[in-house]
This record gives sequence, structure tokens and C-alpha cells, in this order.
Amino acid sequence: MNMRLRRNIVALLSLIGFAAVILAAAPPVIEETNKAQTAAVVAQPSGSAAKTLESLAVKGRAPKTDYSRSQFGSGWTTTSGCDTRNIILHRDLQNPVVDEKCVVTSGTLNDPYTAMVIIFTKGSSAIQIDHVVALSDAWQTGAQVLTRAQRIQLANDPMELIAVQGDANQQKSDGDAATWLPSNKSFRCEYVARQIAVKQKYSLWVTLAEKQAMLDVLTTCPDQALPAK
Repeated sequence: MNMRLRRNIVALLSLIGFAAVILAAAPPVIEETNKAQTAAVVAQPSGSAAKTLESLAVKGRAPKTDYSRSQFGSGWTTTSGCDTRNIILHRDLQNPVVDEKCVVTSGTLNDPYTAMVIIFTKGSSAIQIDHVVALSDAWQTGAQVLTRAQRIQLANDPMELIAVQGDANQQKSDGDAATWLPSNKSFRCEYVARQIAVKQKYSLWVTLAEKQAMLDVLTTCPDQALPAK
């Protein structure tokens, strides 16, 4: 083997050795994954609650002028001798006890707003009946143009009413979904679905912020259905 060939072979071997050292020292090549493929896919709400929400008109709030609770009737109506409040308590409490006057005197509430278990006794304010769509909110989103009879029906509609912890009801006040949601996150989907159902039934509208808040909730439960009643 001549001298020139030997030098070339030595040089080639040196280069191969150097490359091997470089490759050994280099970090492993990690194939970059397409972020669009690995990003969590957020399902678009497609249940009847979301579809109904899309059908509601979106407007700003009307003035609260002339609003009062009496615009929705003077208290609870009575059906078959039982007032609406006690009908809802009987529906929502566990093991309700009812006296001869159709008054619920005791029971237990698994509170949907806070997930607390609350013992109810007659006269206690620990449990109150909430209008899911606050009546003042209803007034500012279309109820002003309803007849008085329609407003009374709305205020006594079982779909619009739910027994809840009194403090949570007070905290909610007249808030809509954009300003207040139950602390119990597992109930939020059902909560906004019920609001949507009420607004559809009584031809009320939603504000843009309210609609967005409802959509944000429904993305966590895209198949959420409207309540049956």
C-alpha cells in the first residue's frame, strides 16, 4: 500500500471517529410533534341546550325602570291547595314531611349550588327557592313585554324554580350566568341549561356576555340537554 493511500485511510478513519464522538455527545433527536395534533381537542357544544342558546336573541339589557317583584304576581300561586314554594320543596327535598295544610315541615336538601347537605325544618331560611333566571334579569331581557299573566306563570314555573342554600341564593341576587355561577361546578351545566330553557319558553333574550358565559360552561358538557320540566 503506497504512502498516499495509507494517509488517506488514516484521515478517513480519523473523521469517522470524530463524527462518532460528536454524535455520542449530542442529545437525542426528538421529533417535534405537531402542536395542532397534540393540543386538547375542545368539543363544540352540540346538545339541545347549546342549540337552543344559539336560537336566542342577543341584545343589551333593557332599563330596570318600573321593576318590582309585584310585576310577577303577589307571592306564590296555589295549585290544588298547595302553594308553589311547598310544591318545589316537596320535589327537591329528600324525605319531605308534609302537614295537613300542604306545608313541608322537614326534609333534607342535597344543595345543588354548594353540594352541601342541609337539614330543613319549617320556618328555616337555610333553604330558599331560587328563580333560576332572576326575575329582575327576566324583566331586563324581555319580560317587560309579557302580559302580567305570563309573568306570574314564569315566576311560578317549576322549570324556573329550585330549592337551594339560602346564602347562595342571596349571593346570586339578580346575577346572570356572566356574573354568578354555582360554586358546585358539577351543577353548572344543568344550571345554565335550565336558564336557557326558561329564556326560550318565555321569549327572553341573553346579553353577549351572558351567552359567552353559558357557552364556556357548555364546552365542558357539549351534549347537555335541556331539562324536561
